This record gives sequence, structure tokens and C-alpha cells, in this order.
Amino acid sequence: MNWIIANMKWIMIVSGALTCTMIYAAIAPQAALRTTFGASLEGPLAEIVVRNWGALITLVGGMLIYGTHHPPVRPLLLTVAGLSKLIFIGLVVAQGTQYLGKVGLSIGIDLVMVVLFIAYLLGMRRARSAA
Repeated sequence: MNWIIANMKWIMIVSGALTCTMIYAAIAPQAALRTTFGASLEGPLAEIVVRNWGALITLVGGMLIYGTHHPPVRPLLLTVAGLSKLIFIGLVVAQGTQYLGKVGLSIGIDLVMVVLFIAYLLGMRRARSAA
């Protein structure tokens, strides 16, 4: 756990950069849906929703990168990012295997990020309690 605390800046940079790749959905929503899920939604409403989804995910990635230089806000940022990733994982898993094959790698990476975020938060809590 000490390794995670000591390297959290780099963990957040990598996590944030990977999360920011979803800017693709804000720029090219149909292509992003086909690449990510192997399916697409049609119509102007789908364009709005998917672009917004991509922008919000990118903002979470930006927050993670911001948090690398602002340790006091890390607990909030890691909690928001972790919850966002857990919601995505839960929604995909709830659909069964329909999309799991397409987004399985993304889910795995997000799950690793969540575990690292939780380990950091618990480690920092223990360090504060010991002090």
C-alpha cells in the first residue's frame, strides 16, 4: 500500500490520460460507439447524449490529472472518478455478455484503477489515524 501512496501522482496521470481518450466520443460519437460497443445509436438526440457522455468522461480524466498537483483534493477526485467507473462497469455487466466482449479490456483497466484509488484512500486514512 505504501507503494501506491508513494506513486499516486503517476497512477493518477496514467489513469487520467487513459480516461481522457474518451474525448473521441465527444468528437466522433458514432465512430466511438462502434469502436467501444460494436453498435451505434442514430439520430440527433444520440449525438447530443454521446457527445455529452464523452465530454463528461474526459472531464473526469482531466480532474485526475489536476489532482496530481493538488493533493488536498485527491480524495474527492478519486471518489468521483472511482464511482463513475464503477457505475460504467455495473451498467455493462448488467447487460450480460452483449457488450462484455467489446468493452472487457476497458472494464478491466477501470477496475484496476478503482482498486488503486480505494487502496490509496484507505492508506491515507490509516496514515492520518496513525498520526
